Amino acid sequence: MIIRTATIDDLTSISKVEAACFPPAEAATSEEFKDRLAHYANHFWLMFDDDKLIAFVDGFCTDEPNLTDEMYAKAALHNENGKWQMIFGVNTLPEYRNHGYAGELIKRAISDAKSQGRAGLVLTCKDKLLHYYSKFGFVNEGISESVHGNVTWYQMRLTL
Repeated sequence: MIIRTATIDDLTSISKVEAACFPPAEAATSEEFKDRLAHYANHFWLMFDDDKLIAFVDGFCTDEPNLTDEMYAKAALHNENGKWQMIFGVNTLPEYRNHGYAGELIKRAISDAKSQGRAGLVLTCKDKLLHYYSKFGFVNEGISESVHGNVTWYQMRLTL
């Protein structure tokens, strides 16, 4: 498996993986990904099986401590020197799940955030994934202010 950051040429593959992983109300659109790639392609961690994109993690950097719904929609809020690495999505194609691929990408995002001098990483997840992210050192901070996709999200933080 190969891990690398993204380019605009990955747009179609990223959009397809997202659509396979999230219901339409929660999935980012191709246009949103195009905007994200224009602003922070180097904060997309992609995993390939040969030339097939099978998983990715993405999110921007900010000095804001909490992940908000506005962040999903406004890629221009990215601050390359921001203290916090936000994680907007952890995606693995269904047929590649339960092999540790997402975990490898999360570890890479953590490692990169550490080497970039960030204060830590922040993500939101559904209650059924709280235990999963806690394995990487993320701490549950309770219900998030995010109502993205009309779902209850929990904010988790890993302080470096």
